[in-house]
Amino acid sequence: MKENVGVIDVGSNSVRLLLTSGDKGEKTVIVTALADNMEKGKKLNEQSVSRTVEAVRLLFLQAKNKRASKVYIFATEAVRKAENRAEFCEKVYLETGETVDVVDGKTEAKLGLLGALNGLDGGIIDVGGASTEIAISNDKKFTYQKSVDLGSVKINNLCGQDAKQIEDLAKEYSPKFKPPQCDNYYAIGGTATTLAGIAQNLVPYDPNKVDGYYLSAEKIKDLANELFLLSVEERVRKYNLIERRAKVIAGGALWLYQVLKELNIHGVTVSEKDNLEGYLLYKGET
Repeated sequence: MKENVGVIDVGSNSVRLLLTSGDKGEKTVIVTALADNMEKGKKLNEQSVSRTVEAVRLLFLQAKNKRASKVYIFATEAVRKAENRAEFCEKVYLETGETVDVVDGKTEAKLGLLGALNGLDGGIIDVGGASTEIAISNDKKFTYQKSVDLGSVKINNLCGQDAKQIEDLAKEYSPKFKPPQCDNYYAIGGTATTLAGIAQNLVPYDPNKVDGYYLSAEKIKDLANELFLLSVEERVRKYNLIERRAKVIAGGALWLYQVLKELNIHGVTVSEKDNLEGYLLYKGET
């Protein structure tokens, strides 16, 4: 790494900071559920905006206090689809002095692939809060990039904890992906990493044990079924999840399983590296 640099991802469910120091990276996550209740209208609601802007402010200060020479801020599906995105970005600018880069869906897919594979061939599946991306590279070239506007928070907004409704919704959306053949898929994002932690009974969460963990499609299906048998409160207690993550994890798991089933993918390797690392590569910072 050329210098100490930070990058903040304003996602639809969480705000995350990657702070680089030499060749090492340190991540901090604050779950704010920015896309919460967004399906009731096309605007980000006031409470979600307030807690998300505050999270960005705190993470920006954390990076600056650790002497980051530059802090990038980018945002994904919830912000790019919101009618009030300009107002949200202005609030972030007033708190940080940095302009928010609102990336489009194809760029988001590319960032995830860059971060997880760093130039190697393969594919990624990124289940986010309001969208899901698939990207594939062959011969070190991007051959497929697709974003579909369904993610774990949006699923919860539309269906709550109704497994049958979620299954029907997942079956409706999964055919929108039509990637070419790929034998090596990685899964990135909070749904995949949380499931890998649950599968290994990691309390507390250990990113070193999550990174590189293989989840078969059948295991993901079993985890989804197990999660739907529990209330949100029981998920919080049993798996040491915060409530906002516990609300969306079962639906996210069922959606991820349906995507794998639709595309005849037998399993995925979970990666802790994702669009945060990808954004720095995209900006030429590594």
